[in-house]
Amino acid sequence: MNILVVEDDRDIRELVCQSLAQNNFHTTGCRDVQEAKQSLAELSPDCMVVDWMLPDGSGIELIRWMRRQDQYQQIPVLMLTARSQEGDMITGLDAGADDYLSKPMSLRELNARVKALLRRPAAYQEELDLVQVGPISMNLRTHEVYVSEVSVELTKTEFGLLQLFMENPKKVFTREQILDAVWGVNTYLGDRTVDVHVLRLRKLLKAHGADDIIKTVRGTGYQISPKNG
Repeated sequence: MNILVVEDDRDIRELVCQSLAQNNFHTTGCRDVQEAKQSLAELSPDCMVVDWMLPDGSGIELIRWMRRQDQYQQIPVLMLTARSQEGDMITGLDAGADDYLSKPMSLRELNARVKALLRRPAAYQEELDLVQVGPISMNLRTHEVYVSEVSVELTKTEFGLLQLFMENPKKVFTREQILDAVWGVNTYLGDRTVDVHVLRLRKLLKAHGADDIIKTVRGTGYQISPKNG
């Protein structure tokens, strides 16, 4: 198995490569985005370990670029970074990373996570990326949304709102819970923000006859539920 390690700190890069090599992986180290893209084309790695901060860009940008390339979409990526806040983790996973590990890290855990990523069949990973409720389906990797196989364009916030509902079908969310999940716990916005975005989302879905899948629960908040639910 070929592992591509993208890390600008030479000591960390060599440490990670050495540890993976001791577990019978063939490793290649890169110090920046440009080297990583070149190595991707030459090696077709089975898995990647990617740092966030790189001299000529960021690991986030690299991963997003990979997920737009057909030949690299299914390569598992483990982000390895000193950025350990929950918001950073969410950003990394939303960008297309499959797992996230904060520095300083345990080399045993690093190897275990790489092995776990390599055990995932591509079809299984693709299935995990797909969520469907009623006629609505969404791809969490590509951020595509379809209603009865017709594409629907959503903003990042609208996608996050719909994702929250679809990953928790029939669960009733209060407006405060929605604000925390979609906008973040440190964002100070009123309940009206949620109402406005739900209204916009319903309007977009209405064009496809699916607006009533998002239901208002009087005195509480909102939920998503299929028509036959």
